[in-house]
Amino acid sequence: MNFFDRHKKTFFLLLCAGCLVLAGITSNRLAPTFFEKTFGFVLTPFQGAITYVGDWFSARFTAITNINALIEENEALKYEIEQLKLDNSRIELLEADNEKLTGILELAEKYKAYDTTGARIIGKDPGNWYDVFIIDKGSADGLSQNMVVISDGGLVGRIKECGFNYSQVVSIIDDADAVSAVSPRTGDTGYVKGDLSNKGMCKMELIDITSKITEGDEITTSQFSSVYPEGISIGKVTSVENTSDTSTKTAVIEPGVDFKHLDSVLIITASPDTSAEEITEAVSEEITEEAEEQTENTAEAGAETEESNLDI
Repeated sequence: MNFFDRHKKTFFLLLCAGCLVLAGITSNRLAPTFFEKTFGFVLTPFQGAITYVGDWFSARFTAITNINALIEENEALKYEIEQLKLDNSRIELLEADNEKLTGILELAEKYKAYDTTGARIIGKDPGNWYDVFIIDKGSADGLSQNMVVISDGGLVGRIKECGFNYSQVVSIIDDADAVSAVSPRTGDTGYVKGDLSNKGMCKMELIDITSKITEGDEITTSQFSSVYPEGISIGKVTSVENTSDTSTKTAVIEPGVDFKHLDSVLIITASPDTSAEEITEAVSEEITEEAEEQTENTAEAGAETEESNLDI
């Protein structure tokens, strides 16, 4: 048995006695003892310092915890914003694709006399203009050289080279090709080609000097072309001038197609000869309908005039 176990009763009695003595000393006293004052004077600054340091560390810990929470919340918000931006971009792309698809469908309906297929532009020559470009369809899709390419606004050009899954298109604003053209209003013919001195525009050459072609006239493909079907819109005349030899005229043509912002095109896959016959028939029917309508309007106007004369 150790010392503490042998004398634990004695220790307990001494502890109780000490507590009673302290209780007697501190009871009913009016002021702290000198020892207590000295002890309090020395200890209080340390207690204040310890309390200040504890409060400072507590505030820093709380601030760090709050900062970490804010950082996590900020990162979550950033991710959400990025997702919303991506969703918005996807929606905009879908809307743009929908508009392009709608435009292609409307174009196909406009040229329903032809067999056509749509294609997207996947490459182009350097520069702002789509004078030579690549589409995403080729011989595997039934395309071949010299097939005619159109877009919203009218004639684009023709397929110059045809690969297995791509084709190169040369447009009418490129000066390498010429298109046999006609003014439906006057019946005057000529050849339209790109004008390098006036990029994005075309010029119609070899117009007869007696031609009545004037500013604002529409120019279309003529019946004399072995490549382009008749009746496809090329553009409108912006100015006409006599050539230097004074035997012909030249007209500046603004294409109906926006050759700065092409994205999708329509390729006429039918035989040019067959298509020309079909479109000629369609155009003739349209002209006949307009003539009949104009005759009816004239007849109605004449009847109204006769009626007015009778009233007088």
